[in-house]
Formats: sequence, structure tokens, C-alpha cells
Amino acid sequence: MDVTTGKLNGKVAIITGSTSGMGQGIAERFAGEGAAVVVNGRDEGRGNEVVGGIRDAGGRANFVRADVSQFEGNQLLVNAAVEAFGGLDIIVPNAGMLGIGSVTELPVETWGQTLDINLSAVFYLMKLGIPEMQKRGGGVILVNGSIAAWKEFPNHPAYCASKAALVALVKQVALDFGPTVRANILCPGQVDTPFLWESTKAFPNPEEVVAQVVEEHLVMKRLGTPEDIANAALFLVSDDASWITGSSLVIDGGRLLGG
Repeated sequence: MDVTTGKLNGKVAIITGSTSGMGQGIAERFAGEGAAVVVNGRDEGRGNEVVGGIRDAGGRANFVRADVSQFEGNQLLVNAAVEAFGGLDIIVPNAGMLGIGSVTELPVETWGQTLDINLSAVFYLMKLGIPEMQKRGGGVILVNGSIAAWKEFPNHPAYCASKAALVALVKQVALDFGPTVRANILCPGQVDTPFLWESTKAFPNPEEVVAQVVEEHLVMKRLGTPEDIANAALFLVSDDASWITGSSLVIDGGRLLGG
């Protein structure tokens, strides 16, 4: 694809947690549509692989190793976008942590770490990124949330609580910073990524659990793919969705229809 004629031509995007899974899929899709992308994660080797693939395809990308659970890590990302690509138009807080364990079993430290990565990191990136977007006349925020905002999962209290909080945070930001900044949240169901398989460690029979999840997708009868999520993400950050803000888009193959 000619990245100079894509839907995101001339835009600069930060995607956190983009060295694998959904984040990688989003980064690659955005770059393929003309955006300059700041790829983020903690694994420098994986980050360089993702960036190399984007560049080989004719796109623009840099990798920034940063811990987004810390304010300073998000500052590194914003600085990198501005210094390397001249500004910032799109942020996709995607990094996440499961924090598996019931309320009585979950260590206090794990509770705090999960909220730091899933919730506080989003606040930090918004706080730092919105002023840079405003310098360019506006921008788009797309948080990668989860159907866990509405559906409970066994032994995922910190994860579910943080994802529910993100829905309210996105609505607040959309209200406070519109019309120049749009903010929406994607709420995926189970997507076939390393993160999904990590979540099944809460069960004694991971492979059987995943097979059951597929069966419970009453409509589509399959797991999602990173490409499914990237397609939806592209729509929401592009001008095709210019009248959409403060919204939650459930993208779960019909999972919530199964109760």
C-alpha cells in the first residue's frame, strides 16, 4: 500500500503495549495507512522487530522502551513523538495487566500495579498528550478497554475494575476536550493473543477454557484476531468517525450475547 495516500497520512500516533498482540496489529495498520508510529513496550528486541517490519513495508516508526505505569515513561513517549515526527495526533493506550487473583487472594501490590498500568497510565498519557494534540488543532484518543467493563471473569477483580473505570474516564475526556479532541474506547472480547493465554492461567485447564470461550461466542464461533481490532481502531481514529466521541464500541464476536 502507498502509505502517502492512507487514511492517516501525516498523522503521528503513540500506541502503548504495541510489541505484540492487539497493539502490534494496531501499530502496523496505522503505519500502513500513513501514520508515523511510536511503538512502545518493555521488550526492546520485540519492539525493534515490529519497527523493522513497519519500515520494511515503507512505513515510519520508532521504538521507545518505557514503563507506562510511571508518569515519566509516558513523558518519554510524548517527547519521542514530538522530537522524531514533529507532533502528536493520536494516542492509543493499549498496554494492560491482568492481576489475577480473587479479592481475598490478590496481593495489595498486584492490585496497585494492575491499576497503575490499566488506568493510571491512560490518565498520564492523556494528560501529557492532549496539550500536544491541541497545538496541532486537535486529535483523537482511542483507549483499548475490554468487555470486562461489563462482564465479570473469575479471579479478575483488578482487571475488571480498571476496565470499567476507563469507560467513565473516556466519557469525561470527550466532554471536557471536545470538539477538537475526540475520545472513544474499544471494548474487545477474547482475542487470540499472548495476553489471552496468560489470562487462562486463572484456570486449571487453559486449553479447555479457550475452547469453551469459542463455543460461547454464539454468533461468530471464533476468537477475535489482532486484525479485527486494528480494523475497528482505524475506523475510530480516522475522519470516517469524525462525529463519534465518548462512545464505547464492543467488538466481541457476539460474546456478550451469551451472557
